[in-house]
Amino acid sequence: MDHEPLHRRIAGDIERRIASGEWRPGFRIPTEAELMAEYGCARMTVSRAMTDLSARALVVRRRRAGTVVAHPPVHSSALVAIPDIQSEVEGRGLAYAHRLLGRIVRPARADEGLGERVIELETLHLADDLPFVFERRLISLSAAPEAEAADFTAQPPGGWLLAHMPWTEAEHRISAVGADPETATHLGLADGAACLRLERRTWRDGQGVTWAWQTFPGAAYDLVARFSPTKG
Repeated sequence: MDHEPLHRRIAGDIERRIASGEWRPGFRIPTEAELMAEYGCARMTVSRAMTDLSARALVVRRRRAGTVVAHPPVHSSALVAIPDIQSEVEGRGLAYAHRLLGRIVRPARADEGLGERVIELETLHLADDLPFVFERRLISLSAAPEAEAADFTAQPPGGWLLAHMPWTEAEHRISAVGADPETATHLGLADGAACLRLERRTWRDGQGVTWAWQTFPGAAYDLVARFSPTKG
């Protein structure tokens, strides 16, 4: 009779609880010590089970929050659209919130292409109170002077721009990156953890409006595009 390795049984038990809805996204999974006591096994066995679940994006291992059930990946046709983070989070049935981490007004650099002055913002987007996206954004005060008086603690900058400054041209750049120390701290990840970064620039009638960098934990976001072959 074949015996299933214990680490696979532990991973399978946890996966079944997730699949059944007993443990929902954001649920904090028992600690390694608690699982060791439940299964009567060594820490290495539990760690192998958690590593397997993490590799399949079923759980997220965070430094301060412990191991939690992962949120299903958000699918976005971001290659052709400017997605609104709040709408995407709420569209998944999750509670959206954001924290404004930093705000300064400064002269724009020539290489930024955003006029003479910009407002520089750092924002942490949350889904069910867990970090979802860390965003850095520049807004041209030449193109959007109202942004200087806007309350970005009440409304995230991306949503404000979509409502007040329609764009006529956009550019996306998509990169796989390792989390730098600041980003890792905000997202609760280990330094160098795999992340997806969306860099976005928008213009209105040729005038630069905003330049943003949004960094997602690698398991929280994916990009989907559907297209047909062109005829030569």
